[in-house]
Amino acid sequence: MLDLLVTHATLPDGRTDMSVAVQDGRIVDVTHGLRAPARETLDAAGQLLTPPFCDAHFHMDSTLSYGQPRVNASGTLLEGIALWGELKPTLTQDAIVERALAYCDLAIAQGLLAIRSHVDTSDPRLLAVDALLDVKRRVAPYIDLQLVAFPQDGVLRSPGGMDNLRRALDRGIDVVGGIPHFERTMAQGAESVTRLCELAAERGLRVDMHCDETDDPMSRHIETLAFETQRLGLHGRVAGSHCTSMHSMDNYYVSKLIPLMAQAQVHVVANPLINITLQGRHDTYPRRRGMTRVPELLAAGVNVAFGHDCVMDPWYPLGNADMLDVAHMGLHVAQMTSQDGIRAAFDAVTAHGARVMGLDGWGLAPGREASFVLLQARDVVEAVRLRPARLKVYRRGTLLAETAPVVAVRHHAAGQGAAAPR
Repeated sequence: MLDLLVTHATLPDGRTDMSVAVQDGRIVDVTHGLRAPARETLDAAGQLLTPPFCDAHFHMDSTLSYGQPRVNASGTLLEGIALWGELKPTLTQDAIVERALAYCDLAIAQGLLAIRSHVDTSDPRLLAVDALLDVKRRVAPYIDLQLVAFPQDGVLRSPGGMDNLRRALDRGIDVVGGIPHFERTMAQGAESVTRLCELAAERGLRVDMHCDETDDPMSRHIETLAFETQRLGLHGRVAGSHCTSMHSMDNYYVSKLIPLMAQAQVHVVANPLINITLQGRHDTYPRRRGMTRVPELLAAGVNVAFGHDCVMDPWYPLGNADMLDVAHMGLHVAQMTSQDGIRAAFDAVTAHGARVMGLDGWGLAPGREASFVLLQARDVVEAVRLRPARLKVYRRGTLLAETAPVVAVRHHAAGQGAAAPR
């Protein structure tokens, strides 16, 4: 007897009336119209069954800290960094853990079960590192939490930056991070990319750099990152996050750059909500959009994922862990309003993020983990349009969260009404 059988589901690839059979926490069959005895049966009634959402770029150490010690008045990246610097001396490990766990609860309810979070290593106490390693252990049954050693103040710019980052990796952090555009000079930025990629290659780790998160078209550290990826044989294990300077670069230069990125198999993680908020702050009009060149990168075969980046922290006052909000903003900013473009935006918060994180067990296929989300939507395009209710959220065959369907009531005349689905 099966543990769980989902019937009459629509899948992201458009197949309908599909059944998903689950045994011992794994998918054992995905086929049309399967009927089999099961301890639990879920009739999807034609609604969309999707793998969990995946956030390939987040900052869990700062989440839900909005207003501490004050609000970012200018709305700029640099004021946010300064605010975080003011807050760090007052942080406690317990406070970071409490906020991060609260965010994880919110994420689970939204069907977000895979998160790559950067964690600041600039504080020699490594409070945030220890806190998020604790959180990672606690949420392991529910969320794939991958941690990036992130030298927020610059690995060469700040005293002991490289030593702090190495100590964080020694404690169990998964990925090597960096922020080359925040180093003191372009040369030091390039040096930091080289040294950090070499460190990752030595330890057999992945790399995820905050790369060129600026409006300056001359910030070209993504070129160095692609080169080092090629030189060190790190193909498919390196991500450039943000890459916002590309929106201001010369088109001829970009025509050379993107093929180099594709050849090195560098992933790109754009963060639509935050990129559109923080970038262009020094412009008058016309204001630049601030997000990297997503359609062009996708057309060249580069894997592009979307991240939430921030929720209620020194950089962003909003957010609710809903990756469909991220996809919705992303397709608007990138003008990806064709049917294929909308589907690509959905992939950017699901399949593409899983590729960035290297989640081999992800997806709706036999042998994969039985982790999926039932949405109150008929297909991918409707899901992005409506950002609908997460009717059921499963992790390895276990129900983690559920939401009642959203129903609208139409009143045709006094004393009469009819219920209809959203």
